[in-house]
Amino acid sequence: MPVSLPKSLIRLGFVAAALAIAPAAALAQGFQTSAPHAILVDAGTRTLLLEKGADDYVTPASTVKIMTAEIVFREIAEGRLKLDDEFTVSEHAWRSGGAPAGGSAMFLAVNSRPRVEDLIRGLVIDSGNDAAITLAEGVAGSEEAFVGRMNKRASELGLTKSVFGNPWGKAGPDQKVTPREMVQLSAHVIKTYPDLYRYFGEKEFTWNKIKQQNRNPLLTMSLGADGLKTGNIDDSGFGMVGSAVQDDRRLIVAVYGLRTAKDRAEEARKLLQWGFRNFEEKALFKAGETVGTAQVYGGTAGTVPLTSPNDIKVLLQRGGSEKLSGKIVYEGPLIAPIEAGTKVAKLEVRRGSTLVLEQPLEAAETVEKGSLASRAFDAAYEYAAGAIHNKLSKKQ
Repeated sequence: MPVSLPKSLIRLGFVAAALAIAPAAALAQGFQTSAPHAILVDAGTRTLLLEKGADDYVTPASTVKIMTAEIVFREIAEGRLKLDDEFTVSEHAWRSGGAPAGGSAMFLAVNSRPRVEDLIRGLVIDSGNDAAITLAEGVAGSEEAFVGRMNKRASELGLTKSVFGNPWGKAGPDQKVTPREMVQLSAHVIKTYPDLYRYFGEKEFTWNKIKQQNRNPLLTMSLGADGLKTGNIDDSGFGMVGSAVQDDRRLIVAVYGLRTAKDRAEEARKLLQWGFRNFEEKALFKAGETVGTAQVYGGTAGTVPLTSPNDIKVLLQRGGSEKLSGKIVYEGPLIAPIEAGTKVAKLEVRRGSTLVLEQPLEAAETVEKGSLASRAFDAAYEYAAGAIHNKLSKKQ
């Protein structure tokens, strides 16, 4: 559909694309990773720096505990749960996720009553399966009910492909995620719950006289890492989602399907270092600046300007030869009335064939419903346009 792009967009090498191009699986220039599934994103600008098999399904293993933490963090943030609250450790939590199971555990004692704060540490530092089950049962009444909350929350957060079957990482046909959506989830957790996210960055935790080191290898690499989770079971290989901050820039990386823990750590480290060293920030639009316009049907105006409430920035690879292209996407024409501030479109920015940035756009002005005469004219215009399209289609 027709889109008006300002000169500032054209100066940056942007063009209005006629057709959408599917996200590419190709890697960004200048870096190759041995990870079968990988994605690297700048959290601040939401720029995609690299992707490889990022939309393929993978078994999350213990990285699923990021979603478990999100549910618990939300309960705390909204006042339904306190860090000092206590939950009882059931026999199921102890037998399925604790010491008897032989997996990663906080080593909770059956029928003990640990505090929620200790369970959070056991979840994100020790990667305790028993901590995950105990939190699930304490929050929702049962593990099954908690899984229902996980999938409902995933839908609310726009995780349209990922499906959750348990809160601790057991493999199964109903437990599958994509690396892209795990990065999306992690970015949400980091931004929404900063005071609680800090637990992911603690390097050790002692419970029941057992000291355990955080399983995230990035925390000891002088990268500025402060989270998130590793995972490994026979069905998944070695995977992780990690995040680090350097010079006020946060990157989030996900890698899955590596053969060894060493490979996992090295690939995540190399991706983060490459991202920090090889990209620079480019401002595209200031907050409130007009990005383009969208057509309006049946309104007092035929178009409405589109803006973003935040600065729109993107990271560009230093020395890269690929140009950026941009496109405004919306379902239209938009139907009046339209309130100022309503999200009605999005800006898509591509580097080559790879979609690197999606930014929601708002209507900058209110467009009231037009008079009966103007609405009738709009209807006649739409009918005529449809008739021409139908005739052209029959000739092809």
